[in-house]
Formats: sequence, structure tokens, C-alpha cells
Amino acid sequence: MHVDPSNDVLATTTFSGEYAPWIDGTVMPVVWTRRFGAGRVFYSSLGHVAADFDVTEAREIVRRGLLWASR
Repeated sequence: MHVDPSNDVLATTTFSGEYAPWIDGTVMPVVWTRRFGAGRVFYSSLGHVAADFDVTEAREIVRRGLLWASR
């Protein structure tokens, strides 16, 4: 998932290397969409614990992504 030209990347994260020096500076997509035939795919790696969705922006990303994919 690092690079796929058919993904429309909506958000990325840049790793600091604090815990794994070899990944320092790596930019990785964390939210993306794409078409798959007549279908739609929404992906988000945000929200590893339920409390992450106490953040309004995180909830909104998921809400909008699911609405888009369900059209």
C-alpha cells in the first residue's frame, strides 16, 4: 500500500524513527480511496483504540469515507 497509482491518498503520516530508526522520514498513506470495478474502496488505518474516535476529525474522516464508499 505504500505506492499504488490507483489510490487517491487523502492523508499521510511521516514516521519519526523514534522506535524504529530504519523507518525515519518514511511517508505512508493512512487514508485513501480507490475504485475497484463498479465498486468503491475506502481505507483508513486511523483508530487503533475506541478512544481515538473521541477526536472529531477522526470520526468525520470515517463517516465521510463510508458515505462515499456506499454510493
